[in-house]
Amino acid sequence: MLQGKVLIAQGGGPTAVINQSLAGAVLEARKHAAVKHIYGALHGINGIVNEDFLDLGLETRRNLDAVANTPCSALGSTRDKPDVKYCKEIFKVLQAHEIGTFLYIGGNDSSEALRILGEEAKKADYGLKGIHVPKTIDNDLMVNDHTPGYPSAARFVASAFAGVDKDNAALPGVYVGVVMGRHAGFLTAAAALARNHKDDGPHLVYLPERDFSMESFVSDVKSVYERLGRCVIAVSEGIHDQSGALIVTKMAKQVEKDAHGNVQLSGTGALADLLCAAIKESSGIKRVRGDTFGYLQRSFLGCVSEVDRKEAREVGEKAIQFAHQGHATGSVTIHRVGDYAAEFRLSPLDAVAGKTKVMDDAMISKSANDVTKTFIEYARPLIGGGLPEISRLDAANRVEKILGK
Repeated sequence: MLQGKVLIAQGGGPTAVINQSLAGAVLEARKHAAVKHIYGALHGINGIVNEDFLDLGLETRRNLDAVANTPCSALGSTRDKPDVKYCKEIFKVLQAHEIGTFLYIGGNDSSEALRILGEEAKKADYGLKGIHVPKTIDNDLMVNDHTPGYPSAARFVASAFAGVDKDNAALPGVYVGVVMGRHAGFLTAAAALARNHKDDGPHLVYLPERDFSMESFVSDVKSVYERLGRCVIAVSEGIHDQSGALIVTKMAKQVEKDAHGNVQLSGTGALADLLCAAIKESSGIKRVRGDTFGYLQRSFLGCVSEVDRKEAREVGEKAIQFAHQGHATGSVTIHRVGDYAAEFRLSPLDAVAGKTKVMDDAMISKSANDVTKTFIEYARPLIGGGLPEISRLDAANRVEKILGK
């Protein structure tokens, strides 16, 4: 039974729908008379350690619904990576405030924090319920068919490539778009959803699930350019060579690292610049342009998937329901049913924490520079209906030349 105090936090990269999960959890918790307080920790586990809480029970239903439709993390987030020492400090605060249920909305690190906290609570014989609420645009959480945040980000990527492909057709050349994804290529692969006609871009798609060869890359670009007179390319920021070395680290003169010691990929345009330079130098093609989508993918207001919005709300509600049913720990997971429907289960934290899901081989072409029909069929239902219709003028209506030039 759910009772006492509930604490909710958000961690990791924000998404367009993460606040749906927050609102869903708060409103569901309010249905239980035994729940005395619903707190929100500002900036994730960092806010817990600093006892920086909001009383979410004082929020109006109207404002919670408005916040739910607002992108990015309303409570603020954190990149703090929890270890046992850090989690012990968190646990002290949870005990001091008599928190009986802790919901952490986030990705791999968030589920790992809950796993460690569960062990600490067990040692202390403290009745803490710790439920992980999934969130990540990378779509890389194990057990889940997909994760909240991904469908909306995928819709943005597909929409962006649909537009840039038309730009490239109007002013032909080569375009390179670098998309988020260190280990998993799901988001980059979503660029392929932009295609309507056989010659639509992206014409090439490169994912971190396959080794990247600069020689093969340039050859692929030349081949497409010779055939179509242009080429649009989607590239994951995490592409690497056969040894596992990130391409950006091999080619860049200087690389930045984040708080966890990982090479900084999303906050820089280095990879796009490097790939564009390689194409120019090796192909002789003059018009070569590149963009890094960066943080735009995560919380773009205008491209929210209705499927994503609905499911993000439901995982927050389900987390409270599972806690009320007496489950002490677990991760809410999404499972596909039939052509497309979703059901929600509570899976063991050990099955999710500290693990990374990547794209299945069946989703990637044998040429390693595109996706397959299997991926398209997997991803299309998630983006929440078709993209805006894109059409073209009929080339058969050309007027006969008089001068013959």
